[in-house]
Amino acid sequence: MTILNETYTLSNGVEIPKLGLGTWFIDDDKTAQAVRDAVVIGYRNIDTAQAYGNERGVGEGVRTAGVPRSELFVSTKLAAEIKDYDQAVAAIDGSLTAMGLEYVDLMLVHSPQPWDDFRGGDYAEGNRQAWRALEEAHKAGKLRSIGVSNFLQEDLENILQAATVVPHVNQLLAHVGNTPGELIAYCGGKGILVEAYSPIAHGQMLKNADVRAMAEEYGVSVPQLCIRYTLQLGTVSLPKTANPEHMRSNAAVDFVISEADMAALRGLKAQDYGEHSEFPVYSGK
Repeated sequence: MTILNETYTLSNGVEIPKLGLGTWFIDDDKTAQAVRDAVVIGYRNIDTAQAYGNERGVGEGVRTAGVPRSELFVSTKLAAEIKDYDQAVAAIDGSLTAMGLEYVDLMLVHSPQPWDDFRGGDYAEGNRQAWRALEEAHKAGKLRSIGVSNFLQEDLENILQAATVVPHVNQLLAHVGNTPGELIAYCGGKGILVEAYSPIAHGQMLKNADVRAMAEEYGVSVPQLCIRYTLQLGTVSLPKTANPEHMRSNAAVDFVISEADMAALRGLKAQDYGEHSEFPVYSGK
């Protein structure tokens, strides 16, 4: 599982493992064990958020994982509702306290809009205020790198107007069936690394006959094909699971998808998230 040893280098020189463990939907009381299991398997990139309600568990897992803190890359996210400098400053410190960590490796603005107004109103000034708080925490050494999530090009351009630090990362919904190619290319041109969350489309790709057929051709599972696809896009892949067997399987992606098949997967449109469409990021806005 060599992918667990591979990294990208952010624009500030910080290395980030190419494959990470997403923790959305993992209960706080189960998260520490999930982190410890992942670390034993070889994962070194752990992703959480204030909104997930499991920062405490992630921090416990990191502190009790049995490897030096410096070997782990820990990310969290500023709640989407925080569009104010003072609240952002307090929330950054709140995450560090909740996790029991002196620093985190990456902190993101979770969304350019609050979840109850996703892709809605104008929060340009609020995002600039939140970004200023992240920049100051980065300068102070509390955050080794900073970035955004769910930001479109216009959202990034708004940040860049006043930024002293260009976002190191933009974490996006990116998977087979939903490949935001233009946005990934724009980020690449600005030196912003893209992270792909929900690389298996919150499980919906398991039902896709075309993807299943291609996975069979490669002799791999649908999740393995989907994770490999996001890696070959040049993104960090963040599949989420608390199951150690799934963690192992998700990391067994040392195969290569052909250029022709990558093109076919890029062109696939599959954005029906079923019961999960209630979540703003899957709502199609």
